[in-house]
Amino acid sequence: MPSAHHPRRAPAPAPDPLGEALFAAGFALELFDALPDVVFFAKDVEGRYRAVNETLARRLGRRTKGDLLGRTTRDLFPAPLGERYLAQDLAVCRTGRPVEDLLELHLYPDGHEGWCVTTKVALRGADGAIVGLAGTSRDVRPPDPGSELEGLAEVLRLLHEKPGGPHRVEELARRAGLSPDRFSRRVRALFGLSASQLVIKVRVDAARRMLREGDAPIARVALACGYCDQSAFTRQFKAVTGLTPAQYRSVLTTL
Repeated sequence: MPSAHHPRRAPAPAPDPLGEALFAAGFALELFDALPDVVFFAKDVEGRYRAVNETLARRLGRRTKGDLLGRTTRDLFPAPLGERYLAQDLAVCRTGRPVEDLLELHLYPDGHEGWCVTTKVALRGADGAIVGLAGTSRDVRPPDPGSELEGLAEVLRLLHEKPGGPHRVEELARRAGLSPDRFSRRVRALFGLSASQLVIKVRVDAARRMLREGDAPIARVALACGYCDQSAFTRQFKAVTGLTPAQYRSVLTTL
């Protein structure tokens, strides 16, 4: 039994590396409140909001940002979108693989909907363990009415799911229901890239993930990412990153 002179100490609070990272970010997080066309969020490994900007709170019909904290997209977005967004969050936290330039349709509880380009990246603690994720969704504002973004979203899903496909710009445009010129203009308006540059970016991003996360031979990485020979892959990869695939993998092992 503890004596009256030595009361039992309360247990130390559990470490919170995500909270520490968000606290360190401080004023930078507040800058997102000034961007009405960008949603910002940070979440823990279970997909619960730990930080948001005013834009997200407003679009979800909440009075304050604090009304979102501790909740997941499943709690806040209509089904089945909430479940899909949560599954995406959990996959990022489980694998560490980012979601990059994903065009998706957001539907909010008030019935408002809009296309966004979403990016999500895993956040890591000092020991390298994943402690959550941070992301943004940037509004896409089409210059004219119509449903062409639906076709473009389908094309982007195809690119991300099958980076090794042939992916000729003309065929991608046909899938999107657009002429090649219009397809290229829409891609540049969204991403600041030409259509062919977007294909290269998706392929190089896929190659970087394979080089970073596994030990597959470079020739196999090249084939999986749409290059029929290793030398062509090496030239393209170096042109974009400044390193050959072998150098890139070597540099990662020293970090």
